Amino acid sequence: MEIEKHDLVHELPEYRDQIHDLKMNNRHFAKLFKEYHELDHSVRNLEQNDSPTTDEHMEELKKQRLHLKDEMYAMLQKA
Repeated sequence: MEIEKHDLVHELPEYRDQIHDLKMNNRHFAKLFKEYHELDHSVRNLEQNDSPTTDEHMEELKKQRLHLKDEMYAMLQKA
């Protein structure tokens, strides 16, 4: 089964340059980006390795990832 990529540049390719600029010049965005990347990596590892976890735990991780993406998206729209 192919695991869908959710890295931020893949999710929002039209904001590639703004993502880079904000990562370099905005500490809050850089922190959110790092958290998003680590969370996405955790979710992908769980999915790829078919690791034992509850549906509730996986759902919570995905909700956290979506919340971070929404917050960064709002920042990107303002940039």
